[in-house]
Amino acid sequence: MSASSSTSGFADTVSIGEVISMLKKEFPDVTISKIRFLETEGLVTPARTSSGYRRFSVHDVERLRSVLTMQRDQYLPLKVIKDHLENPQSTDPEVVSVAGGGLNPDDFRPGAGRVRLTRAELAGHAGLSEVAVVQLETLGLVWAHPSGHYDEDALAVSQIAGRLAEYGVESRHLRSFRVVADRESGLVEQIATPYSQPRDKDSKARLQETVRDLASLFVQLHAALLRAELIRSGRA
Repeated sequence: MSASSSTSGFADTVSIGEVISMLKKEFPDVTISKIRFLETEGLVTPARTSSGYRRFSVHDVERLRSVLTMQRDQYLPLKVIKDHLENPQSTDPEVVSVAGGGLNPDDFRPGAGRVRLTRAELAGHAGLSEVAVVQLETLGLVWAHPSGHYDEDALAVSQIAGRLAEYGVESRHLRSFRVVADRESGLVEQIATPYSQPRDKDSKARLQETVRDLASLFVQLHAALLRAELIRSGRA
């Protein structure tokens, strides 16, 4: 069989390397290992040539783009993303994340440096004074990058602090959240450590997904416990 006839069924497909090239500008961290891991998890199912090479259709590439977008912008575990992709009419990943106590896509985005604010700009966006922002920094709740700018995580925390201030919650009252965050971050690292060992080419992608899933579960636990306590006390 000639090379042309053996690949004729894949005329409208691209290789995994071409997929990386197509997605790299929008998702700088995407790698071949990441794509392979997403395939292993059932998020994409590319065709295979007789030689075993992956061939991705336009639908496959768009599906990957959707998965990577939801991971980046909504910080969702792969299980939630997969459920949404398989049942788009019955599940809304944003609603599932928030209602289930998961990471709110507006408040908990990974710090990828897409936002660069000065302290004055951060204070303005959050409805806080610069003095209040300094207090948040002193408590370790926000911090500037070496460039002196604040990112989207600092903005999210400051905005929440600003809204809490409307209820009379002062910055000093938020110290316990920093303590809890430090403790739970350490616990996540401890649990995820076995996944950080370089056992195979997909270990980094597996580690990242494990950390995302653990973070989402921790937030869900907090939300469930708070909800249960408020109901038990008759306040909700």
